Amino acid sequence: MTHHYPTTQVGPANSEALRVDLAKIAAHVPENARVLDVGCGDGALMAELQAKKGVDARGMEIDPEEVEKAVARGLSVVQGDANRDLADYPDKAFDVAILSQTLQTAQRPHWLLNQLLRIGEQAFVSFPNFAYWRMRLSLLRNGRMPVTRHLPVNWYETPNIHHLTVNDFRDFLRDHNVRVEDRWYFANGREIGGSNANWRAEHAVFQLSR
Repeated sequence: MTHHYPTTQVGPANSEALRVDLAKIAAHVPENARVLDVGCGDGALMAELQAKKGVDARGMEIDPEEVEKAVARGLSVVQGDANRDLADYPDKAFDVAILSQTLQTAQRPHWLLNQLLRIGEQAFVSFPNFAYWRMRLSLLRNGRMPVTRHLPVNWYETPNIHHLTVNDFRDFLRDHNVRVEDRWYFANGREIGGSNANWRAEHAVFQLSR
């Protein structure tokens, strides 16, 4: 599990640019928080949070090459599979748990979300919106699973096994009694309003608690 989806990046010129969803998450993580980044990739978000917010950041990543990159940056990252290894963490071990562009790859999304909210006081979850209008149009025109800038691999190569939409996720949260503290929507590398987000948003970020 890792942050491999290419979206427009933002950030100051003198620091590593972050994807827009990661930048939004970084802006809302409290200073000096204890943070677990699940599927942390090469640790770009962790490095930003340590440098700008003074957080105690820990990471979990399944890809050994990405783990090596993160460790080489001096970050505290372990190789692990979130589909099972999150169960080893104690309750409320962190102030914030982060799952970015990974929920749709999880074997059991309900279990994974419960683990995030058990381990952290709050969670940030971002995901691609499979009801985005460009994906709908591509499927209508071509009759094949879309390959887009945001989801750039063919159906037989994709790690995505649960194709969710913004509305699906809202219903999921309501059905499982998860509180939405805030939410943000993005398209073409920019934040958009929440009106009609189910077809307008390319991807979304939710801040959650229980």
